[in-house]
Amino acid sequence: MLLVDFLRDVLGKTGTHVGCEHGVCGACTVIVDGMATRSCLMFAVQVEGAEILTVEGLAEGEKLHPLQKLFSEFRALQCGFCTPGMMMTAIDLVENNQSLTEDDIKIGMSAALCRCTGYEGIIKAVTSYAELVYEKPITGKANDG
Repeated sequence: MLLVDFLRDVLGKTGTHVGCEHGVCGACTVIVDGMATRSCLMFAVQVEGAEILTVEGLAEGEKLHPLQKLFSEFRALQCGFCTPGMMMTAIDLVENNQSLTEDDIKIGMSAALCRCTGYEGIIKAVTSYAELVYEKPITGKANDG
């Protein structure tokens, strides 16, 4: 059984979406042991004993995760289908790097596809999240810093 199917059908974690089923779109992205992983490309048995974070694990009760607040603030979602995968991709990108430029964020977020937005709100939300995590402004170009 694929990890995405196990999460959705066995554990009821339906925030993890099934998109392309080929690891291309990013809708099924979850964090496995601190790294973004396409759950449609992995068997559930492969992650036995691993720490898995899905979009449902971001909020603490009614208190939204800072990235969730920023996605709302910057209107970085429309239909919502890609949003969970976008958020997990963003968390991996920001939290597994020491610093990022806006160009780095644009490239990193291109790993998750959205057909509804122009990515502008998504990039603004992720940039603001990176500034929050790194406690410093994000520069535009990779060669700025």
